[in-house]
Amino acid sequence: MDNLKHIVDNQVLVVAFLACIVAQVLKVFVELARSRTLNLRVLVESGGMPSSHSALVTALATGTGQVVGWESIEFAMATIFAVIVMYDATGVRQAAGKQAQVINQIVAEFFEGRAVGEEKLKELLGHTPVQVLVGGIVGVIIAFLAHPVA
Repeated sequence: MDNLKHIVDNQVLVVAFLACIVAQVLKVFVELARSRTLNLRVLVESGGMPSSHSALVTALATGTGQVVGWESIEFAMATIFAVIVMYDATGVRQAAGKQAQVINQIVAEFFEGRAVGEEKLKELLGHTPVQVLVGGIVGVIIAFLAHPVA
């Protein structure tokens, strides 16, 4: 039980998850402004504006720098991890989403409206560079708000 208390007391971990949650909640408002409908599904879906993955990893890196120092190995590792996650969100995952879109279109045209036993592939997997950038900014802001610099 003492270990659980240490995990909950880890400010960097808590702030990183808080940034992720804030980004997911912001997606509801962005979707509301965009489509004029309240879509709570975006709270649990991947993709969209802003990137909650980017918010999480930038808050993690920023919080690490604040707590153990900007020159620390831990900050360097967290930053490299953040860059990899953010690159993956805009590169690999976005490409996979585009491929899913093409496959869904091919299947729809091939079967000409007849029922197919499989569900459509999920097309919204990755993020645009702007979604990743905004998510990263959200993460940094949340980290600085939670742990203001003296």
